[in-house]
Amino acid sequence: MRIVVSLFFGSFFWVSSQVELAFEKANSLYNEGNYAAAAQSYESILNNGLHSAEIYYNLANSYYKQNRVGPSIYYYEKALLLKPEDKSTLNNLSFAQKMAVDKIEPIPEAGFLSFINTAAKLFALDTWAGICVCLMLIFIGLFTAYYLSYSTRKKRLFFVLGSLSLFGFIVALSLTFHKEHLSNTENYAVVFSQEIDVKLEPNLKSEAAFKLHEGAKIRLIETFQGTWSKIRLSDGKTGWISN
Repeated sequence: MRIVVSLFFGSFFWVSSQVELAFEKANSLYNEGNYAAAAQSYESILNNGLHSAEIYYNLANSYYKQNRVGPSIYYYEKALLLKPEDKSTLNNLSFAQKMAVDKIEPIPEAGFLSFINTAAKLFALDTWAGICVCLMLIFIGLFTAYYLSYSTRKKRLFFVLGSLSLFGFIVALSLTFHKEHLSNTENYAVVFSQEIDVKLEPNLKSEAAFKLHEGAKIRLIETFQGTWSKIRLSDGKTGWISN
């Protein structure tokens, strides 16, 4: 399982040499087979407030090598939030999920909703915003060319292309807002404990509805008194877990 050997941040800022050295040190520890120390080094970079898909990916690999299913799935998911289309991360996440005890079959979404959600999750929010800007600039350029052109044939061509770019902009903008909505409303977590009881009600004396094991992905939908969280699984099951 390979790791990323260089840092790339989506935001435009300089990465300090100290962080680069810490990243290289973590990579060296990983290549030496010292996966626990490598994980600590990657986490120290995150604790300094620097986040990237590459760091999350390498950290997930470090936990995967230690057979720690929960943290590996969690950090692969974090990497995919920044790079949803990355094939290596998707493949490794699939391997990690196969190690999880709980095999949860998701409820199929309605056709149109499934299409919209899948499309919105193709790219990160920043990427969608960049696509919107590019399409709008293309539209402005084509509209200007249409306005300045004296040829009827060219005007027709610029009009058609401009209409397509405007339509593409509207679609991309809609998906950008939908992506932002999903990011703000979908609050997911991953079970790190080897086993937890999911209760029917938010109290310790309540009967256990079912059990979850390390690596299970859950959606947090409600909190109670700051000590309990109501969760929902992708198969529709709900229950309460203690914080």
